[in-house]
Amino acid sequence: MTRQRYTYQPRAGHGLPHDPLNAIIGPRPIGWISSVSASGARNLAPYSFFNCFNYHPPIIGFSSTGWKDSVRNISETKEFVWNLATRPLAEAMNESSASVPAEQDEFALTGLTPLPATLVKASLVAESPVNFECRLTQCIQLLDAQGEKIDSWLVLGEAVAIHIDESLLEEGIYQTAKAQPILRAGGPSAYYAISEAQRFDLTRPDARKSKA
Repeated sequence: MTRQRYTYQPRAGHGLPHDPLNAIIGPRPIGWISSVSASGARNLAPYSFFNCFNYHPPIIGFSSTGWKDSVRNISETKEFVWNLATRPLAEAMNESSASVPAEQDEFALTGLTPLPATLVKASLVAESPVNFECRLTQCIQLLDAQGEKIDSWLVLGEAVAIHIDESLLEEGIYQTAKAQPILRAGGPSAYYAISEAQRFDLTRPDARKSKA
């Protein structure tokens, strides 16, 4: 197949109305991170550079452009909570992204309920159906291809306690679509939802061989 490819070098600019990177690497799960400062100030913020990186132990992480309140809090306390952002909570999640003073409590700002965690000091979002209590494993300043430090920080944490609304478990199997997770897409405002109608299943080659 012959394709007409639009090619650019990111350091020279993309030449498009909006940077396509976030649309290409997407939709992306949302790192809705609650943390608490050393002085006890609560913080809640969404990050679209987020994912899970290991099964056992479970390691999740998010990247922050700039040393923001979440990164500072986590570096101080070594703890945070990830909260699943869902369609019913989308507007509140979006409001929690507002640039406000460090002492401003985003739980109060958004009308969400802080729920005490079991193993960490940061609060769970009570309205969220899934929450991971995490302890910091690494906080890494990212580098470019020349080895120069850039103003972005990758925060990784081990999930030490996981809370799941039992209504999302059917015969012990977590139902992804039923949770109504939302995903960040490209452009300044695009998000996507997940539905069971969009599901398809594939069996890995190694699994097929084991059944043969």
